[in-house]
Amino acid sequence: MRTTSTNKPRTRAVIVGAGAVAASHLTAFRAFGDEVELVAAVDPDESRLNTFCARVGHVRGYTDLHKMLDAERPDLVSICTPPALHVDQVVRVLRAGAWVWCEKPPCLSLAGYDEIVAAESDRGPYASFVFQHRFGSAARHARQLIAARELGRPLVAHCQTTWYRDADYFAVPWRGRWETEGGGPSIGHGVHQMDLMLHLLGPWTEVRAMTGRLVHDVETEDVSTALVRFDSGAMATVVNSVVSPDEVSRIRLDCSDATVELTHLYGYGNEDWVYTPAPHVTDATRVKHWRGPPECEPSSHTAMLRHLLAAMDAGERPVCSGAEGRAALEFVAALYKSAATGLPVRSGEIDPQDPFYALMHGDVPERLTAAGEETEA
Repeated sequence: MRTTSTNKPRTRAVIVGAGAVAASHLTAFRAFGDEVELVAAVDPDESRLNTFCARVGHVRGYTDLHKMLDAERPDLVSICTPPALHVDQVVRVLRAGAWVWCEKPPCLSLAGYDEIVAAESDRGPYASFVFQHRFGSAARHARQLIAARELGRPLVAHCQTTWYRDADYFAVPWRGRWETEGGGPSIGHGVHQMDLMLHLLGPWTEVRAMTGRLVHDVETEDVSTALVRFDSGAMATVVNSVVSPDEVSRIRLDCSDATVELTHLYGYGNEDWVYTPAPHVTDATRVKHWRGPPECEPSSHTAMLRHLLAAMDAGERPVCSGAEGRAALEFVAALYKSAATGLPVRSGEIDPQDPFYALMHGDVPERLTAAGEETEA
């Protein structure tokens, strides 16, 4: 698939969905241009497809996924379409023999995710989901420090995705609807930061949550909050919003020997991570080691693609796939269930018999969208 010293052919890649997020996949493929060849793009909107193909150059355009799979036989397919389409498209691509790199959220339910995993084969093809914030050098460094207890014992965390989206944003027909988006900022926006929180802190034990529709005239929530307890004993607060004019993405983790804090918006570099030692920590060499790895790789699709291509070469399950890729989606389902029921939800509780397994709103959407005093038209 990939160009190597033995001159193997490049990975033949395709992008499905020529909207805005496709640009991030295109940038990543171009960064690995010696190893990856973008051969085609797919979009049902001919005008958008033609614009994309003209901008890229030397790619064939298709309005039908099935025709593309039959004609191109790609090795890797990026799915950059609305989330309601993911399960059907990912399963079809896997069954055609290609690996999948799919945008977040992976799909609209745990049932859909498990359907995708069932379509995978031993040694591939596999589906990997875009949680690119795991892959910056600073996140790798922080995770190593936390796992080795070099910052002491994890105690308290805060995970914040407070963004702003106006009524025009929700004018896109599939947004703000349970059937086509699967939920509000909990699944569509904050899932990146929540995935990074889980990546840093490990398994969680229980979640207690509230959701509400405070501003926007949509079906789903536009704000959610949660309290989380982790297996380690650490406790966290989580806030997701699309009604916050001062936008920020933030993770703060207080350990017994230091606080580590990440503040950014849509991506970070090493400089966005700050380590503050506890007063009793006086070893300057130790503190200097915390404050950044020697390499500086920003979080990005490009950083993630390197790992996916290596897994393809090895015929191994890639990162953000299988059980690992399911973790953030299970956490979101638990958040919604807790908000709807008013009860704590424990990890692993949502099984195929649970109504929140097949539907993020558990067939009780009205319990998740307590309205504010007024909504945006």
